[in-house]
Amino acid sequence: MGVSFHNEQITFDFQKRSRHTDWIDACIDHHRKIAGEITFIFTSNAHLLRINKAYLNHDYFTDVITFDYSEGEVISGDIFISIEQVEENASIYGAEREDELRRVMIHGVLHLIGFSDQLPDEQEVMKEMENEALHLWLKVE
Repeated sequence: MGVSFHNEQITFDFQKRSRHTDWIDACIDHHRKIAGEITFIFTSNAHLLRINKAYLNHDYFTDVITFDYSEGEVISGDIFISIEQVEENASIYGAEREDELRRVMIHGVLHLIGFSDQLPDEQEVMKEMENEALHLWLKVE
């Protein structure tokens, strides 16, 4: 069981893999779930758009798409992240790229845990959970 990181159709040098793994495990544990197999796939806008069209029938760019394979309390899934969109989001929101990447990563994990963001109230809860997880990042060494 574990967290893994891969590139698909881009070159991306993902740093601090071990710390990110520890952080994700801590976030999952915080929600009283068990970390199973979680794969992060860093990719391009174009590739994520193809996935969005093929699997979700959505014809627009997004920063993250999560495929949930969780069973019971064991959290597993594939989380596709557009690095281009993360960089654009960071620019729009005045955030550091690494901080925005972590926000998007944990957003995908929170979906695996069971949080939704379809309704305004759910979006507010999701944002609170993201912020809580980002604070936890500072405690993980």
